[in-house]
Amino acid sequence: MAEKNDFFKSKVVQDFTKDIRQYNLGPLWEAIPELMHHQPEPHAQAYLWKWDLLEKKLEEAAQIFTPERGGERRAIYLQNPGLDYRQPWGWASTSQTLYAAVQLLQPGEVAPSHRHTQNALRFITHGEGAYSIVEGERIFMEEGDFVITPKNLWHGHGHEGTEPMIWMDVLDIPTIYMMGGTFFEPYPERIEQPKVPDNYSAQRYQGGMVRPISDRHPKVAPLGSYKWNQTLKAIEGLSRFEPDPYDGYAVEFINPSNGQTANPNIGAWMQKLPKGFHSKAHRHTHSTIYQVFKGSGYSIINGVRFDWSKGDYFIIPNWAVHEHVALEDTFFFSVNDLPIMEKFDLEREIVYESNNGYQEPKKEFKPVLV
Repeated sequence: MAEKNDFFKSKVVQDFTKDIRQYNLGPLWEAIPELMHHQPEPHAQAYLWKWDLLEKKLEEAAQIFTPERGGERRAIYLQNPGLDYRQPWGWASTSQTLYAAVQLLQPGEVAPSHRHTQNALRFITHGEGAYSIVEGERIFMEEGDFVITPKNLWHGHGHEGTEPMIWMDVLDIPTIYMMGGTFFEPYPERIEQPKVPDNYSAQRYQGGMVRPISDRHPKVAPLGSYKWNQTLKAIEGLSRFEPDPYDGYAVEFINPSNGQTANPNIGAWMQKLPKGFHSKAHRHTHSTIYQVFKGSGYSIINGVRFDWSKGDYFIIPNWAVHEHVALEDTFFFSVNDLPIMEKFDLEREIVYESNNGYQEPKKEFKPVLV
């Protein structure tokens, strides 16, 4: 693409640029080098949030905010520092396209039902006894469960247990906001009431990779909850073979009625990195947000070392060279915008060939601590 040269600095060009901009017009010849790069240059930065900090801030939030005081959800989102210039509220952007947050629900609390044009999902990290009610189905959640709420479905939360419940929320808020397609509607009553037996869809799919014949025709969310014990069995089955050199042992959550991603715009994976595993480095167009469900180790992202442990969250931006090292058996839950990139035919992947596929870390990331 064209590059700027000294002519663009001349008075005649600068004067003309200033002249047309007062009429809300723009000079493509000046703008194009900054708008059409040779390769992706995302504003999102690689970043890591420590669990100790997140846990402390959730505990403090619990003393201030409750659903009864007007807040739809007690959720603290992970704001990418490279995107906080977006107004309003940095578009709640963890990556260029996705929002991620940690949410806390206390025993006895109810988060009111609503629906919206954003797709949502949840990964349960702490506790049990809480439920999501989605289109009349109460889905009780346990650690390691993956729960989906595709766009425009009624959903709310309640907690019948005795201990705090914490989960990871992910939505495509920045994407829908950027596209101007946001619709939000509160439920007429406080929370939707059950219409089918509890955990109905999970019971229908207890057989794993078989489906009820009534789901031969595609449905939006035939399976609302993916239980941890079934996910673990899938990972254990893969673990009998050689790991993928870039992702270890990884599985993707899918919609069993159509074979596509469980959520239309958000990919979701569970992966295991066995102790001592060092992945080869590569880069791809899609970005990925990780939750360290179990284990510890570090990742090298564009030459920077990020040390992580259980409960931490970190992001790999679009087109960032990255690799992972597991210091103990590690399980990652991750989300990505691969479905969005594939819809626009933008996905590319390139392996890192220098130094036999491994980066030399140039510095270490220093996380913000409590």
